[in-house]
Amino acid sequence: MKNSHAKDGQSDLESIIKIFSKMPGLGPRSAQRLVFHLIKKREIILNQLILSLENLNNKIKYCEICGNVTLDTMCEVCSDKSRDNGLVCVVEDISDLWAMNRSGAFNGVFHVLGGLLSPIEGIGPEELKISTLRQRVASGSVKEIVLALGATITGQTTANYIFQELEKYSIKITSLAQGVPVGGELDYLDDSTIVAAFNARRKFE
Repeated sequence: MKNSHAKDGQSDLESIIKIFSKMPGLGPRSAQRLVFHLIKKREIILNQLILSLENLNNKIKYCEICGNVTLDTMCEVCSDKSRDNGLVCVVEDISDLWAMNRSGAFNGVFHVLGGLLSPIEGIGPEELKISTLRQRVASGSVKEIVLALGATITGQTTANYIFQELEKYSIKITSLAQGVPVGGELDYLDDSTIVAAFNARRKFE
């Protein structure tokens, strides 16, 4: 019986480690170290983490305007009346929104696509929030779209598709300029690089 319990415990641990290893920036060894650290500090960290995750799971929502995470129907960025609602920055994911917002370079609002176009992975326009972006532009309240999708192949492919979709509207469409390295992902860039990229943004072509 003891051996059975031990095997069950080890199996549970392996399952948790496997879940953590799927997270960005964590491989199997890093995930194992993290899980063992949580167990070692379970009275200090693990119990608080469990409560926080339960609260997050029960309360978290997506902003009905931009797709950011929020505890209300509208996120803090979209509800901030000091921001320019006519200036919309299009990003791949929520982490990019947070990185952009943290830099302080941008005083407009955002639109989270929820990914990038990738035929190989079966991600087409229907899987992304491109239609809702088109609706925002069609409403007439948007004066400029900033395409901030990173200098990757999928990022540029998605930017080109969005440009073609919005080209018929009388709005300015720009993209991030210098400071973003080829192949760079936005949420890994430092604040000064993001600021430089925003300040030097250019007309999308």
